[in-house]
Amino acid sequence: MSKIGFVSLGCPKNLLDTEVMLGELSKNGYEITPEETDADIIVINTCAFIESAKKEAIDNILDIAWLKENGNLKGIVVTGCLAERYRDEILKEFNEVDAVLGTGSVHSIVKAVKEIEKGKRYSEYLDKNTVELGGDRIVTTPSDAFAYLKISEGCNNVCTYCAIPYIRGKFRSRPIDELIEEAKELVEMGVKELIIIGQDTTAYGIDLYGEYRLHTLLRRLATETDVKWLRVLYCYPDKISDELIEEFKTNEKLVKYIDLPVQHINSRILKKMNRRGDGELVRSVIKKLRLVDGMAIRSTAIVGFPTETEEEFTELCEFVRETKFDNFGAFPYSREEGTPAYSFDGQIDEQVKQDRYDIIMREQLSVIEEISKKHIGTVQTVLCEGFDPVSECYFGRTYQNAPDIDGKVFFFSKIKHRVGDFVEVEIVDTLDDYDLSGKAINN
Repeated sequence: MSKIGFVSLGCPKNLLDTEVMLGELSKNGYEITPEETDADIIVINTCAFIESAKKEAIDNILDIAWLKENGNLKGIVVTGCLAERYRDEILKEFNEVDAVLGTGSVHSIVKAVKEIEKGKRYSEYLDKNTVELGGDRIVTTPSDAFAYLKISEGCNNVCTYCAIPYIRGKFRSRPIDELIEEAKELVEMGVKELIIIGQDTTAYGIDLYGEYRLHTLLRRLATETDVKWLRVLYCYPDKISDELIEEFKTNEKLVKYIDLPVQHINSRILKKMNRRGDGELVRSVIKKLRLVDGMAIRSTAIVGFPTETEEEFTELCEFVRETKFDNFGAFPYSREEGTPAYSFDGQIDEQVKQDRYDIIMREQLSVIEEISKKHIGTVQTVLCEGFDPVSECYFGRTYQNAPDIDGKVFFFSKIKHRVGDFVEVEIVDTLDDYDLSGKAINN
């Protein structure tokens, strides 16, 4: 049978689809190889959220196509958001691509591979609103440390800049009992931290139970599994309930960390983005979250949205400076076809958008430098994720940092640690703006 290689692009939500496809191929007898040059067929699971993601996806298709022309590769499958968004255009534009699966056809990966083995081209775009959620998966994260748990798919928010509802479909939650069972399996594998993800995790349960149930799910995950840490990403400000805030206060397994994409603070821009709530609501929610002792807040913002004035951008910068987010990222507005904002008047010049991005990230860098210095001399619990042989030190994360998007702690130790160990580390210095260095104590 064919050896299958994978390239997974984009966010953790996309990575979960990759893990499900890996599971289905493995279950059907296919060998998975991490080496692209050793693969007979390569699956490229793409992102297409913004222009830079589309470019990355296309560059990867071209790179893998080179292997097909100059190596032993026999087939290429393109899946994920780019595949859903551009469908048969991919087969027309890229002769090297043999199969395309939309986001509703993630469970058809074995069928696609079999068609390629027969020498045929194949495409399938099943209804993304009815695709089965979940499934057996092969965890690709360092499973002794952390794994993602996708609790929902799709989105009903319809922000004017975002193509996700058109790519991923309507919002759909997975039943609590099903999630509890998957969580138990992950914890039995050795997972120490479960990271809760979805397009909008705070909307969890509204379609199944008629009310928001994220706080209920978090409580049950804490009480019915032996997980050590729970972390929540992608929480929308307008759905931060008092019950969820209370869960952060009282649930000892739920780390005091929230990913809260605000996107802007100016009320006019927020309305034009079709975000729920105005600047006052955003500030009110952050004020409530700050009442949770030790709460770390990550956020994101879009700069250069159509008609954004210099005054409105300055208001956003001042908000970032005053709020002192523990982690923060910004994006220049990406004009995406098929979204309402694509046809808005007042599109901002690309250079102006880039300049505004550079300015706001300099603001955040000064905030991070201030926060990082306060950590020096403190003792932090670090979840060990590996050993760096070059610097001869371990690395991991505190509760204040999520994988890939936030900083790390690099630390020295006289004793050996395994991936998944919780280590008490004294912070001694800052590294490269966002990372910290330290030494393990009680050696």
